[in-house]
Amino acid sequence: MTTQLTLSDAELRDRIMGCWLGKAVGGTLGMPYEGVRHTLDLTFYDPAPTEMLPNDDLDLQVVYAYLLDRMGDAEGGPRVDRNILSAAWGHIGMSPDEYGVVKRNLKLGLRPPATGAYDNAFTRGMGAAIRTELWACLAPGDPALAVKYAYEDACMDHAGEGIYAALFLAAIEAAAFIEPDRDRLLEIGLEHIPADCELAQAVRDTCAWWAESGDWKQVQHRLADRYLNDNFTDVVINLAYIVLGWLAGRDFGEAICIAVNCGQDTDCTGATLGALLGILDPDGIDDRWLKPIGRNLVLSPCITGVEHPPTLDGFTDLVLDLRRRVAGRGTPADEPLPNLDHLAIPAHTAVLPAMPAADGPPPDLADARSIVLPGTFIEQEAQADGVIVLAYTVRVAEAQRVHLMFNTPQPVRVWWDQQGMIDSEGGAFVPAFHRTVPKDQIATIDAPAGEHRVIAALQSPGKGQTLRWCIGLSDDPDQPVLRDWLDDAFERVGPASA
Repeated sequence: MTTQLTLSDAELRDRIMGCWLGKAVGGTLGMPYEGVRHTLDLTFYDPAPTEMLPNDDLDLQVVYAYLLDRMGDAEGGPRVDRNILSAAWGHIGMSPDEYGVVKRNLKLGLRPPATGAYDNAFTRGMGAAIRTELWACLAPGDPALAVKYAYEDACMDHAGEGIYAALFLAAIEAAAFIEPDRDRLLEIGLEHIPADCELAQAVRDTCAWWAESGDWKQVQHRLADRYLNDNFTDVVINLAYIVLGWLAGRDFGEAICIAVNCGQDTDCTGATLGALLGILDPDGIDDRWLKPIGRNLVLSPCITGVEHPPTLDGFTDLVLDLRRRVAGRGTPADEPLPNLDHLAIPAHTAVLPAMPAADGPPPDLADARSIVLPGTFIEQEAQADGVIVLAYTVRVAEAQRVHLMFNTPQPVRVWWDQQGMIDSEGGAFVPAFHRTVPKDQIATIDAPAGEHRVIAALQSPGKGQTLRWCIGLSDDPDQPVLRDWLDDAFERVGPASA
């Protein structure tokens, strides 16, 4: 799609402003219900806000705009480049899910796209999909360019479906500046992602099932049966709910309520659909939605070192100025993933016939064999029945309180320096320090400086079945969402090869 932008400056500003207002409305509607796993019945804000709620959906885009705005002519002007955007993570105090992974991987010396692809259990998270509006607003009417911009962002902390979701949305949002037809916009989005990816199938299913039934709750149940998994931020189910709200809603308010009422990542589904509808029809956002939130730009307190306009109006003007100055700059050629063998983690393993007692010492590893694991997150075929024992050496640079996570769907027992720390019957696989499920797969430890031995015994799911686990150490600030991976906690195979 290469149609030339024919909007007047005033019309373009109205649509970009509508984007940010819709984003703020939808995010504020959905934020109180983030992570719910059941169907809701909202028709309006509950509770009623007095201003927009801060949300990382918008926070990170403000940080990106700040970084681009600071680039002067001596630096070649602002340009959308993954290596430039990576500096944003120094301003972002929050570390949930893929955010924590990219921050750790940057500290390990990696560059995008390796930061998103390596050792990341959240490649399918919503983190990049919710940051696409800036790229659409910098390339209004040009979905191909918006997709290039969105890739530069998404490859920092995602791979596969997580990147496809960002490309899909960026294409639709950019095209929405000039194309009003919903079916055509969905086609444009699908044209920019692989036809055989799971996200594309979920979008096609949503459209087909809505055409069959015309009942959004029935479609939501069918989508949940096919696509729901342990992670409430998974892009496939959440993008399907965004599309469902768009199809089923007769106006702005009903559409964002349906998306949020489907549950899961509700602040993101509401905010993303609200932004898209705001681009399509800025006047379609009724005053009853706008008055409670005002027009102040409210960021999360963990966003630091960023000067930003105090209002959404001012942010809109900044984005308009950046559109002129960026003018397609950036988007370097993609790089192949480097050899990351040096980041592999040595360990030892053995197989036992039965689970050791929780109140006893860790199993004897005299006959254990040495292995090398590619990272902290492992998904592989189980090679044996019984109980699989894993032994790691970890380091703590200075005496501190740490969190030890060993997340797996399997029953597991974990010892730290001979002392039992985790005894779990297994559960959901969501390996992030702020929301590890089940909670009994994370332990708080007052760790002396030096090396420590971690031994885990986990029940095999059966030979040939999929076995997953993730081990990690984090620091222990007061707020769980701020916990950072200790990037230097694990012994590694060796230095980076030339």
